[in-house]
Amino acid sequence: MSVQIDLAIVNGAIWTENPNQPHAEALAISGSRISAVGDSKTILHMAGPRTRVIDVQGRRIVPGFNDAHLHFYIGGDTLTSVDLHEANSHAELRERIAAFARTAPRGEWILNGSWDQERWTPSVLPTHELIDSATPDHPVWVNRTDGHMMLANAVAMKLAGVDRNTPDVPGGEIVRDHAGNPTGVFKDAAKRLVDRVIPLPSRGHILSAIAAAQQHSARNGITSVQDMGVLGSRGGEVMINVIRAYSEMQGRGELKVRISARIPLRQWRDLYDPALAACFGSDKLHLGGVKSFSDGSLGSTTAWFFEPYSDAPCSCGLPSDEFLDPEQAYANLRDADAHGLQVAIHAIGDRANSVVLDMWERLAAENGQRDRRARIEHAQHLRPSEFARFAQLNVIASVQPYHCIDDARWAYKRIGHQRARGAYAFRSLLDAGVRLAFGSDWWVAPLNPLMGIYAAVTRRSLDGQFPAGWEPEQKISVSEAVHAYTYQAAYASHEEDIKGSLEPGKLADLVVLSDDIFSIDPVSIQDVKVDMTIFGGEVIFEREPPCTS
Repeated sequence: MSVQIDLAIVNGAIWTENPNQPHAEALAISGSRISAVGDSKTILHMAGPRTRVIDVQGRRIVPGFNDAHLHFYIGGDTLTSVDLHEANSHAELRERIAAFARTAPRGEWILNGSWDQERWTPSVLPTHELIDSATPDHPVWVNRTDGHMMLANAVAMKLAGVDRNTPDVPGGEIVRDHAGNPTGVFKDAAKRLVDRVIPLPSRGHILSAIAAAQQHSARNGITSVQDMGVLGSRGGEVMINVIRAYSEMQGRGELKVRISARIPLRQWRDLYDPALAACFGSDKLHLGGVKSFSDGSLGSTTAWFFEPYSDAPCSCGLPSDEFLDPEQAYANLRDADAHGLQVAIHAIGDRANSVVLDMWERLAAENGQRDRRARIEHAQHLRPSEFARFAQLNVIASVQPYHCIDDARWAYKRIGHQRARGAYAFRSLLDAGVRLAFGSDWWVAPLNPLMGIYAAVTRRSLDGQFPAGWEPEQKISVSEAVHAYTYQAAYASHEEDIKGSLEPGKLADLVVLSDDIFSIDPVSIQDVKVDMTIFGGEVIFEREPPCTS
């Protein structure tokens, strides 16, 4: 009995990620699944009168990209927020906030932003005085690009009750002037002082942000995402409402991206809702487990190192507030693991990574061996001894290569040349036998996976300072980068049986590219476009008029 196919993709250069059939020319789709992969003649013979045939005219096809680490709702929210990422000076930051404030209703919070003081000369942190006169009627709470440092104006600090008498917060820092007054900059755990007074987003706002995020994903060839949650002291509350919105959209047939969602580790007992979790488990919605933080970020000088920062010799960074009591942090990890939840832990600095690896080693001894797929998110700065430990402990390195070419602009001044040898060490991790899963960390970085591949392969800093690559011995191949953005990303969320490669029986998620990233000059990968995104057999994005018959 012949199989009725709904869609045939022919005359392509298909990179399947299936080692038993690595290359193909065409594939057939029935419903949401791939029914056959092979040559165009064979696939066309399967077509019936109602089959749509798409002739891709030799273009490169890869599995749908799977972003293994992002903040999906926040990313969607930023698409309509003030944009500070391209602000190249204090003055431009002020003007962009002032212009946005003129369009916002009086009293409405101005959020997000993603400013980066490393773009400015000199790279001095902003203060609330810079923006107060431009925002007398709006509380402002805008993040640095990494999300580990925030700028508040005087209105926001007054609403939060923060002044010179406010005590410091363990695991964070209230940046102060010489007189002890808050400058408006808050780092890591200190952010909760203002977070707690920001109104929770409405259901309608959340749904709109998710809709914007999934449209942006489709344009970038992303068919699956692993949502690491909402930051901030009330992030857990918001994330539960986001998860409810995902479930609602799935029920209405509006979800056009596959989501693996996570909740905060330290709140999982309070937030985990078995009834809500029962709505998960489809091929579109998956409860991926829990997420924790062990430290901050390099850009905010809160990543936790063994040795002091080169440009801040009095500081080695900070453990997160979750890791101030290591035994309590481990107890939370152990209990979540005992309940079968997958745990992902953020670690940037070399000390943070070492501490987390110690915990994974202890956990395996106490809770026993199982296919837990332990994850370290970022795995950004490692000592040479840690590469083998990742492999020995079967810890997945969930990394975001765009950060490499972004941080390369200024990383040497912060950690020096010696420590930089273990920064974004993708080659060393792969050579040690470690699984790499790639993501973007959107909203922190651009969502575009092709820029992530470009970064991993070329390591050319954004400012052009290192045309041959920053720490170039850590470059990897295009095929290794695509593998990390497809199959390995699916593996990282226990979903490699249904996606991550193009083979019969798997979900029909795939991307048609404008150029062949495997044969062009790697430097040109940054210019490659997504021509078409197919999700479950449905064309959800097309850059050019369809090539159909």
